[in-house]
Amino acid sequence: MKRKKTTIQQILLEKQRMLKKKGIEGDSMAAKDDFGTTKYVIHAEFEANGIVERPDVVGAIFGQTEGLLGDDLDLRELQKTGRIGRIKVDVHTRAGKSYGTITIPSSLDRVETAILAAALETIDRIGPSEARIRVIRIEDVRATKRKYIIERAKEILETLMEEEIPETQEITEEVKKEVRAKELIEYGPEKLPAGPHVPFSDSIIVVEGRADVLNLLKHGIKNAIAVEGTSVPETIIKLSKERIVTAFTDGDRGGELILKELLQVADIDYVARAPEGKEVEELTKKEIIKSLRSKVPAEQVINELFAKGKSFYELVKEREQQKASQPQHVEPKIEKAVEPQKETIRETKVEARPPAREEKFVKPIQPPKAPELDEFKEWIEKVKKDSTAILLDENKNVIAEIPVRDLLTSLNDKENVHTIIFNGIITQRLIDIVSEEGIKYLIGARKSNVVRRPIDLKIITFAE
Repeated sequence: MKRKKTTIQQILLEKQRMLKKKGIEGDSMAAKDDFGTTKYVIHAEFEANGIVERPDVVGAIFGQTEGLLGDDLDLRELQKTGRIGRIKVDVHTRAGKSYGTITIPSSLDRVETAILAAALETIDRIGPSEARIRVIRIEDVRATKRKYIIERAKEILETLMEEEIPETQEITEEVKKEVRAKELIEYGPEKLPAGPHVPFSDSIIVVEGRADVLNLLKHGIKNAIAVEGTSVPETIIKLSKERIVTAFTDGDRGGELILKELLQVADIDYVARAPEGKEVEELTKKEIIKSLRSKVPAEQVINELFAKGKSFYELVKEREQQKASQPQHVEPKIEKAVEPQKETIRETKVEARPPAREEKFVKPIQPPKAPELDEFKEWIEKVKKDSTAILLDENKNVIAEIPVRDLLTSLNDKENVHTIIFNGIITQRLIDIVSEEGIKYLIGARKSNVVRRPIDLKIITFAE
């Protein structure tokens, strides 16, 4: 008997394997676990008045819906074509009854899916037991996907805006940095970092390093050159003998040491320093201009620094105090001294009527006129009447006559220009452009805010 029972058990196990191979669970019906094409998922629950297993539930679904909805909605055909996925069943038993859930993925449209869900509720028997199936809900998989897409898109956008997309200011600064780096040149055998105006400007600013030159370039100062180290290069020493040199150093201990060495080995004319504790490379435009305006003659710095042991900043404070107190004492004296002289001169003119030769002592001494004024007198008189600009070549032949307002824009189109004569104001910007074009004479009505004068350019005004 024991051997017979073992044989029956083996037969039952073999039968269960055969059922699985035949696809009662839907495995042979081309069912798919892949939910990539799934639109909806039917969620249902069931209750059976006996103990049933998963194959019983799947068999009841296929068996009791066969032919119920026609050929188009037959579950076996739908699984073969992949429009219905694998039917998943979860079963558990309690107190002699079976309970569980049914999940059916569907790629049909919403109407056909709803019909199929309603058909499940017509099943009244699972295996040998009476049963009841109730559809809980139909899940729209695309809505879940849309929700995921929205949430993920938010995360991606936040990351993109925080890390990837730079602000406008950052882009602007990056472009300016590249432009400044291109303007930077290498000067002398030591290839010192310098601004583009150093080769021809008659005044230069000596700073400590490359970053200082770049910061000055950023704020429009193009005649700076860097020492690049603790020892002063031979190029700086040579330039100091030919140009007007301003030493502009940092406001720390290192800046003071470099300044002392510059004053000892080079011919420095003026000294300027960054505010105490700051470096030139980190200064704003306002701080740079203020520091350069507060420059002190080098002779005074040498005397105070080496002889009396005072610091540069103490010297600047003393100068500011002297300027603040000077007008209060000097102005009254000037008024008292000058006014009586004017009255005396008037009285002398009216009453005494001195001879003509004595008038020489009354008239101010006139500076000698520039010889070029007589040389270009003909064109000077012409521009005074017409308010135009005349461009001459080396042989004093007229190249062009243009309106004064078009002077800057027209220079790039003209060649072999040797002299410019115009009835207007000579500005620093005009001087810089003219010097780059290789022009030798610039003659105008008057000058305004001229700081740098190129060596190769002769600047003359009508009043000279």
